[in-house]
Amino acid sequence: MLQEQSLITTILVNILLGAVWHYATFFICVFRDTSSFSPDKKMYQPHKWEKGGRFYSDVLKINQWKDILPQHIGKDGFSKNHLDDITVEYIDRFIMETCRGEWNHTMNCWFFVIIFLINSFFMALILTFFLFLGNLPFVFIQRYNRLRLQKLRKAVIHKAKLAEKKCQRAEGSVLEINSR
Repeated sequence: MLQEQSLITTILVNILLGAVWHYATFFICVFRDTSSFSPDKKMYQPHKWEKGGRFYSDVLKINQWKDILPQHIGKDGFSKNHLDDITVEYIDRFIMETCRGEWNHTMNCWFFVIIFLINSFFMALILTFFLFLGNLPFVFIQRYNRLRLQKLRKAVIHKAKLAEKKCQRAEGSVLEINSR
């Protein structure tokens, strides 16, 4: 389709279509029901090759660059820059937001299909490279953070259960003393 057009026209058409695609996926993401972003869905499940997040830290060196990338603060002003709370409810919300972010950037990557349909093969390769370069790092950050948050969630639940058992034992001791 764009093979006969000038380089400037080709680039401008791709930028315009890409902007429309990205804004559409963003608005779908914002207005979708949060149940769509459940970490139990297959898309968000950990992969064996991620090695519990070690792939991102050891191979991609994610800790060296993740904080320099911009973040979008969600529709309710939810910042993923740092933990504001360590309750299970807050961690669950944070995990859901990582799923939302991953979904958005993954859907943005699907624009490569349009790129290949309207461009010459060589131009499509170049544009797809930049498309993936602009989205995959964010997908990696969301997955890496979610794996870490899920470990933290388990630890918080375990700690709460231990505290509950300790409290029950203490109550049992008090009842035993009072019954004497």
